[in-house]
Amino acid sequence: MPVELFHQGGNLRLMFSDLQQSHPEAVQANQFLIVNGDTGAIIDPGGNLAYNDLYVGMMRHFPPQHLSAILASHADPDIIASLDRWMTSTAAPVYISSIWERFIPHFCKPGKTEGRVIGIPDRGMRIRIGRGELVALPAHFLHAEGNFQFWDEASGILFSGDLGASIGGNARVPVTHLAGHIERMEPFHRRFMVSQKILRLWAQMVRTLPIRMIVPQHGAPLAGAAVQEFIDWAQDLSCGVDLMNASHYSVPH
Repeated sequence: MPVELFHQGGNLRLMFSDLQQSHPEAVQANQFLIVNGDTGAIIDPGGNLAYNDLYVGMMRHFPPQHLSAILASHADPDIIASLDRWMTSTAAPVYISSIWERFIPHFCKPGKTEGRVIGIPDRGMRIRIGRGELVALPAHFLHAEGNFQFWDEASGILFSGDLGASIGGNARVPVTHLAGHIERMEPFHRRFMVSQKILRLWAQMVRTLPIRMIVPQHGAPLAGAAVQEFIDWAQDLSCGVDLMNASHYSVPH
């Protein structure tokens, strides 16, 4: 069963958090369905383990031919490895960083992506979904070189990709205070985020938005006080290249 993140009128935001639970060898990942009236979008549709249930979940709200967009924060397999099947079952375009635009066809059979891949410029863009829109926000190097988060003004949700991700715990239950949750986030962020400089630039950008919830691609959403607590924590985090030294670049014995 999906988690309802927001529901107002014809606007519905759903998170699918357990579509790969029968495959414990695979990393847990969240997929998101945006419903705006009789159309919508999928954010980070995931791999083949998630496809069937996500497709059925979408059909409960609108037919496949009404899907407006497939949005990918970056090009990792747990983000978009199921693309070949989505290209077959819908006519929706896929939006991804222009850096990854020419890599995307490698996920699909020849010809399936022709004319259907829209490269998001580095500065980001606004993407129309029915009567609403999503904003692709620059989140480069958090953790991919070309990386975007998706801001949904209607719901106040920032779909944050790998930033804010946690390992373990219950992905279905929002975290409202960061204390006690940091231990599930810190190892991942120190290894996968590139530097404190980039995190500070990100924090400066998102502080301008009225964020009600930060929803990552792994683990539990952040809500309430945890939103600002996470922004404060992230902007001061040493990570990635900040932690590298000569010992990390030595020839193995």
